[in-house]
Amino acid sequence: MEIQRAPDVLTFTLDNPSQENEVAGTMPDTMLAELRSEAVNTVARVLRIRARGKVFSTGRERAGRDAGSIRKETPRLVEFKHALRTSPLISVAEVQGDASGFGFGLAIVCAFVLVAENASLAFPEMTAGLAPSAIVAYLGEYALPRAAFPLVLFGDPVSPQRALQIGLISQVCAAGQPVAEANALVARILRLDPVAARRCKEFFLSAQQNSFDQNCRLAIEALTEGSLAMLHKQK
Repeated sequence: MEIQRAPDVLTFTLDNPSQENEVAGTMPDTMLAELRSEAVNTVARVLRIRARGKVFSTGRERAGRDAGSIRKETPRLVEFKHALRTSPLISVAEVQGDASGFGFGLAIVCAFVLVAENASLAFPEMTAGLAPSAIVAYLGEYALPRAAFPLVLFGDPVSPQRALQIGLISQVCAAGQPVAEANALVARILRLDPVAARRCKEFFLSAQQNSFDQNCRLAIEALTEGSLAMLHKQK
């Protein structure tokens, strides 16, 4: 894979088209290290995740062949997804082609998911007899259970239009257009106040996990801090 840094933008590019951009080897560790670095000392404002070739990603390598190696492998992958979702960066997935399994899940946890209209999306793990537990852990944050459960139970491909309808993606793009649409989206994000944008994402994510009463209490503090920052900026 390739990692690029430009002013305010960090880009992860999956670059293994001969293997359908399978997330393999040290790729999760490399991306996780970058996300951890940004969490401690935020330099970028936006994270773009894209892929080369006709396919976005059809999943991940399953290198473990015994209980010990599998137990060592799976926490890294779950931790990577967690770090991606909770990163202070606003993430944009540019899904130019088919995405399935871990690859589809990788896109879903991004803040924005732009998908080409001709892409096929699926969670096919059950067709091989494996319950996709890692995906189920967060799928309900995006789609209602009655829409999400059949996807993981049967593993049937779903169209981008259907994925948009049930809340799994943000936008359906014309074929070949996810990059152009992402360029426009990133430009719009970068026009926002960077501190306010980070606070907005942080509060949005925490609000999904808290009760209404908790969120009301937290909103008082958040609004106070935000208002003071705005007044200080105006002086």
